[in-house]
Parts: sequence; C-alpha cells; structure tokens
Amino acid sequence: MHVTRLELRHLRRFQEVRLDPAPGLNLITGDNGAGKTSVLEALHLMAYGRSFRARVRDGLIRTGDPALEIFVEWQERAGEASGRVRRAGLRHTGQEWSGRLDGANVAQLGDLCAALAVVTFEPGSHALITGGGESRRRYLDWGLFHVEHDFLPIWRRYNRALKQRNALLKARARDAQLDAWDRELAEAGEPLGRHRERYLDLLQPRFEALLSELAPALGRSGMEYAPGWRREEMSLSDALLLARDRDLSAGYTTVGPHRADWRVVFGALPGREALSRGQSKLTALATLLAQAEHHRAAQGEWPVVALDDLASELDRHHQGRVLARLQASGAQVFITGTEAPPGLPQDAVVRRFHVEHGALVDP
Repeated sequence: MHVTRLELRHLRRFQEVRLDPAPGLNLITGDNGAGKTSVLEALHLMAYGRSFRARVRDGLIRTGDPALEIFVEWQERAGEASGRVRRAGLRHTGQEWSGRLDGANVAQLGDLCAALAVVTFEPGSHALITGGGESRRRYLDWGLFHVEHDFLPIWRRYNRALKQRNALLKARARDAQLDAWDRELAEAGEPLGRHRERYLDLLQPRFEALLSELAPALGRSGMEYAPGWRREEMSLSDALLLARDRDLSAGYTTVGPHRADWRVVFGALPGREALSRGQSKLTALATLLAQAEHHRAAQGEWPVVALDDLASELDRHHQGRVLARLQASGAQVFITGTEAPPGLPQDAVVRRFHVEHGALVDP
C-alpha cells in the first residue's frame, strides 16, 4: 500500500498543500511548529477518523476556515498486476463530516477508515502501554477491521446493543426489557471477545521477536488478554445477569468486551509501572510494528507507516535498527523531524520534503 498523492486544505497552518510521496522512505523536515506533523496527522485522520493529537474541533481546522479537507490517492499491492488505485476524501467541520471513497459517498466513517491502513508511532504512543484500556482496545479493533472482514458487523452490533442497554439502565427499565438486550449483547460480545483474543495470540510471536531486538533488557515478554468479565467462570449472558443490580445502580454496563484490556508481561520486570519512559516507547513501537507485520502477512501488503519526530523518541542506535528493518521490508514510511534522523541508513533512498510556515519548500 503506497500513497501516491496527499492533499491538505485548511488543516492547522496549511491553507493548501500537495505531496507526491515516494513508495519507500519519505522524510518531512521543518522547525518546531512549522507544520510537518500535520501531514502525518492528516493521514492518521483519514485512516482512523480522528487525530492522534486532538479532536477535530480543537484546533485542527485552520483559523477562519469552515472545515478541513483531506484527499488521499494510493495504490494497493503496488507493483503487482492486481493492484488498483484508490481515492478517498474527507471534509470535517468539527461537528459534521462527509466523505467519498472511489467516487461514491460514504455513509459511515468506519467504511472510509477501513480502506486506508496507516500505523502511526508518535510522541503519545507510549500510552498504548502505560495508559488506560481504551487505546489498547482500539489497537486490537483497528487491526481486526483490516484483516477480519466479518469483524466490523459484529463490532457495530455489539456497540448498538451496548448503547441501548445503557439507555435502559439509566431509565431504570424493567427486567423483561433488559433481558432482550442482554441476549443481544451476549450474542455479539462472545464472538467479539474471541476475535480479539485470537488476534492478540497471532501478534505474539512477532511482538516477542521485535521487543527482544529493540529492548533485550526487558527479558522474554508476552501479551495477556483480559476479556472484560470472568469468562473462565461464566458466559457473558450470565455475567450480565449477575451484574444487573449493580448496573442499574451505576446506570451503565459494567461487564463485557467494552471493558476488555490486554497487558504486556515482562520477563525481567514486575510490571509496566517499572518501565522507564524510553522502555515504554520501545514496547509501544514493538506492538505497532508487530501489527504492521501481521497486516502484511494477512493482507499481502504493508500498511503505510508514519513515524512522527522519531529522533526525539528513540536514540540513534534504535532509530537505525527500526529504519533499516522498514527499508528492507518495502513498506512506505513517512518520517518527520527537525532534521534527518541520525539513524537513517547511509544507503537509504529518501524523498525529502521541507515545511516552513505551513507551506512546502524545496529542501
């Protein structure tokens, strides 16, 4: 998967800009605040429906403009006869959005996001390891959206049922009403949990190999899944019934896959609380690269890899190992920094872009 054209309009400092990236390494340099990260932010927004820095209404739209616009053109299975060119566009006012994919209007943002696969490593990525469970659930779900075609309907069914059950709980509904939504929630939640756990198991060997290479001092490490209820003791249907009085008192559903989580177990450390900030970043990077490698194995092509401010996140040694690995893989990679990262392989062929005051200039 290679992006061949990226256009931004009215996004942060950009009035309008276009990039025609190379299929391999792309380096975007600029001073702090010049706008280089906004390029990766646009790719992330198209692929996830949100920015990795802020909500759309909180500063993404250029001051004085009504909406931001992003257009991406990319080639699937680049270099193969079966590869096709795809195009997607997104307009967002901060409150409402509209999108098009391959010339047709898109009714659900998830359909637009499922088309373009982007894996992003940025300064806040360590929260994947040290933060709350929501980011870790999103990590699993994003990967499943792209490699399991029957996952999205199950995910949507579960979230619709959860919304309905929570509304009934807040209204102190009768047991008969809750019984129906308990069944619906359980019928969608059981396979949802199995999908997530199976996916995490598939990531394990790639994650272990990557973390052993990036941070050998952490010892042999693995991932453990927590389903969101005591699944080893009871079904989700039974767990919902058992928790009903508590849920009615709280006004929301306290058990189920929306409460699921996973954690990294470290062979040489007692837990994630003992991680240094650098170790948490390396662990997060290993999880993201493992996901990218699994996507390549399952889909036959790499996702786009975006590395924001890599030189400030990793030392020269780790930069070199990561970039050499990605260069050899054939993945398309976007890297930002105030200058070329010192870990960039000397033989790397790089397309360079430079940003000044929200505009592209010759590097």
